[in-house]
Amino acid sequence: MGCAREAVTTLTYDYGDQMAALGPLGAGNDPHAHDLCAIHTERMSVPQGWTVIRHATLV
Repeated sequence: MGCAREAVTTLTYDYGDQMAALGPLGAGNDPHAHDLCAIHTERMSVPQGWTVIRHATLV
């Protein structure tokens, strides 16, 4: 919310499954999705015991 840098990824999460996913920028209005800049993408962390899925972009 407070970062002025350009967003490069979208973070989505599911509390029930204790899972977070980082991927390409999303276009939807998902209340569980947050766009992150490159710095916040690298610094992102989740609670202990959660799974993080990082989707690689194919070029």
